Amino acid sequence: MNREVKYVAFYSSGAVQSENRQSSPSAITKIDYICSALRRNGVDVEIVSPSWTNNGKGVYRGGVYRVAEGVTLRTFRTFGAGNRLQRIVKYLYSLSQMCLYLLGTHKKGEPIIVYHSPILSLPIRLVQRVKRFELILEVEEIYQDVVACSRQAMRSEYRIFASADKFILSTGLLNDKVNPGNKPNAVVHGVYRREPDRKCGFDDDRIHVVYAGTFNPSKGAAAAAAAAAYLPTAHYHVHIIGFGNEAETERVRQQVAEISRTSGCTVTYDGLLRGEEYIRFLQSCDIGLSTQIPDTTYNDTSFPSKILSYLANGLRVVSVRTRAIESSAIGDVVFYYEEQTPRAIAEAIMSIDMRQPYDSTELMNRLDAEFVKSVKQLVCG
Repeated sequence: MNREVKYVAFYSSGAVQSENRQSSPSAITKIDYICSALRRNGVDVEIVSPSWTNNGKGVYRGGVYRVAEGVTLRTFRTFGAGNRLQRIVKYLYSLSQMCLYLLGTHKKGEPIIVYHSPILSLPIRLVQRVKRFELILEVEEIYQDVVACSRQAMRSEYRIFASADKFILSTGLLNDKVNPGNKPNAVVHGVYRREPDRKCGFDDDRIHVVYAGTFNPSKGAAAAAAAAAYLPTAHYHVHIIGFGNEAETERVRQQVAEISRTSGCTVTYDGLLRGEEYIRFLQSCDIGLSTQIPDTTYNDTSFPSKILSYLANGLRVVSVRTRAIESSAIGDVVFYYEEQTPRAIAEAIMSIDMRQPYDSTELMNRLDAEFVKSVKQLVCG
């Protein structure tokens, strides 16, 4: 019988798609990959998701669902909320169910992986105080570096760091900030899995450049689109795909339309793509853009997951130069620009000689094998 580990995270799957449960596409992708690494070590995974519905009405019972071979998802009862008070009750109800489940089923000393989220800090620490489980904290970023937080929230975030026994980290630089005692840890920048070649592409002679990701202004989608104005008109096509709230998405649409009117280079907004459609689109492109604003605090510790998505699909990568990327395991294969301007981005794109042979398969396979080994040491000892 395989060993089993619980993995606490805000997670959703196709089985509960209509319930519109709180989750992040990039987080789900990373969680799925870590689960696959655990499975290759003979460890079964139960994803325990406190995710509540984002629907305004309705009641959803929760249940247990198969995600993959050896991986299950457990969700809890949740209900739609129409006002602020109802939403607060909904959040507390979901978190309390998660706590009661862990208290009733988990054995003392066993490991639990927790995907770091500020709202989980207090509940997880309370359960840990009772059950004395081994907390393996997965940290993608320090939230107070990304958004404004109250002093209480800042203290709470660092308390969960101090409570962790081991870490899974998105960058080595995070280790200095969240793990001063240098407790056991593994670094995984993203998904180290080279996608099989779909043999797809655009039927033209242009170099296709893609920005894929969030439309949050700090992530640089606008700069990526604006770079089209500085690219040779006959040779490049810039694609913008991704997600954002209604205002962010509309702002990107308007900017793409404006640049298209004033620039001879083709730039298009191609919507939000998922799954196989997303993979085939990336593999049809040649260069991927990672264009977040460089002078934000989180760039020293946060690793853009889109870079690994690009490499996994065979694209060359253009990125702003940051310590987290440059010092990472893939730092040597990235093409950098120094200044967050459309002209600098365009110049970095044009510096790439597409005639040179390029294959990211060997790098991805090596990083994958290293992470499978390191996560085994964390979970199995």
